[in-house]
Amino acid sequence: MAQQRGNGGQGRRHGGGGGRGGGGRKPEPEPIRGVRDEARLSEELLKMNGASYGRYKSLKGDWDFGDFTLTVQRVQADPFAPPSRIRILRPDAGIPASAHTDPVRRRATADHLGRRARRLLRGSLLKIDTGGQEVIARSSCQVTEEGALDLRIGLDLPGHGRRIDGRSAERELCRTVPELVDDLDWDEIDQKEAEAFADSVADTVALRDSLDSRGLVAFVADGAVLPRRSGVSDEPMGGEAVVPFSSPESLRVSVDLPHRGTVTGMGVPEGITLIVGGGFHGKSTLLHALERGVYDHVPGDGRELVVTRADAVKIRAEEGRRVERVDVSPFVRNLPTGADTSDFRTENASGSTSQAANICEAVEAGSHTLLVDEDSTATNLMIRDERMQALVHGDREPLVPFIDLVRPLRREHRVSTVLVMGGSGDYFDVADQVIMLDSYHPHDVTERARALAHERTDARFALPRARVLDPGSVDDRTDRGRGKLKRRDMDVLVFGESDVDVRSVEQFVDPNQITGAGLALRALVRGRHLDGTRTLAEALDSLEEALAEQGVTLLGDDFGGDYVLPRRHEIAAVLNRLRTLRVAGQR
Repeated sequence: MAQQRGNGGQGRRHGGGGGRGGGGRKPEPEPIRGVRDEARLSEELLKMNGASYGRYKSLKGDWDFGDFTLTVQRVQADPFAPPSRIRILRPDAGIPASAHTDPVRRRATADHLGRRARRLLRGSLLKIDTGGQEVIARSSCQVTEEGALDLRIGLDLPGHGRRIDGRSAERELCRTVPELVDDLDWDEIDQKEAEAFADSVADTVALRDSLDSRGLVAFVADGAVLPRRSGVSDEPMGGEAVVPFSSPESLRVSVDLPHRGTVTGMGVPEGITLIVGGGFHGKSTLLHALERGVYDHVPGDGRELVVTRADAVKIRAEEGRRVERVDVSPFVRNLPTGADTSDFRTENASGSTSQAANICEAVEAGSHTLLVDEDSTATNLMIRDERMQALVHGDREPLVPFIDLVRPLRREHRVSTVLVMGGSGDYFDVADQVIMLDSYHPHDVTERARALAHERTDARFALPRARVLDPGSVDDRTDRGRGKLKRRDMDVLVFGESDVDVRSVEQFVDPNQITGAGLALRALVRGRHLDGTRTLAEALDSLEEALAEQGVTLLGDDFGGDYVLPRRHEIAAVLNRLRTLRVAGQR
């Protein structure tokens, strides 16, 4: 930690010498002119003490602290408004090239420094977003390719009622901020810890990248801790009750990683994998870990070496959602209304049609790995047993169940499925491998399941037609011409005048990913990735290329809040749930 700074400027490199309140409709004060350095900022804040809260707005702009620049980006209107935003840009924080030239290690280093910043700021009015157990690119803390440190921080500017508390503001901006910058200097941190953090993330990425060449869709390391502490905590469960994961011998594979060396665990092969077992024996816990395996995790999470292919998408039924011109004809045919199911739209989908649309949309967006838990599916889309087929003949049933399509999906389009199934043995007929969970211990019961299986006749899965979206229907402007973009918890994205229900998009793991997805919708249109000629998949490809080149700030360098980079699949999911969305055509 930095030494305590006194009024005389004692400390290492920087000398020492927000609540909201409003000026109503009064014009904003002019920005402070002339020299704008650390000493001037301290002087101005102390002079503001007791002044009207609106005077804070004169602070906007850059302040030179010598080895870093503090930028006041946005000032809250009153003590009850969302926090003000500041940016700290330090061109040289001593970060070695090994930690910032490689994009994976750069992201890991930024995440590690952000978490350190959060600990250092505990008890202050400054707040930095660092998320939970996942290591994801976020706007709040970035390391550039050149090794600069870029922090975006929220600050409740202090006040007494609607009067400025200048002394407290001076303490936060002119003492706490410089101390934070000093304490994030590479020479001041535990370098071995930082390197180990980046090594862990690099190993996770290398492991995930190796899945395709090994013919696997997922890997779960021996010793992994899958159960979480509680329904409201994503931290690992502790105590003697925890059962570390141990692979069945028949599915155990060894992988050599850059830093950990050789690791062993269960490889989940491509194809159709069933996860079965009794209630409360760990089936859904395993699938949930695979859902999160598309993300990297912090050291100590227990799931650092639980990885799933990056394109894996969790599928569920979602009764009531809007579907806009999706080709669901593989699943839905011969509707009594005569509607064309290759160009299907509805404002209020049933459980079965919503699940069919979710599958087709995931494939359209580029997913080759589907994750399904029968508990959150529509039963009539999953299976129809012999007696029901005998009573309701095929020519009177418009739904083609998933069990008849899961093998054609794999055979014709290389789409694998991992399916938790506890209530129907009919899926034994189509499974390539069956894993049974017994008291959280996995067993390979494929041969036993095959002995119980029957021959089935599959349907055909014609690849759904690609859609070309109308960019004019993806609009975040209100009638007043001002963009409105915010989230409400993990449930709703407010995008322009639309409320987008995202409760069923289960692979959002950070609330600010929802904000990031809204910004991505905006970027799709403003960057002309979505231009009325590209298909949805082509537009997502174009956006991903731009993000790879420019980084997460491409989404919202002008946005006055925190956001986290979402995957293309969550961006597509939000886009598909936007009720103003229109499709210009299909290919």
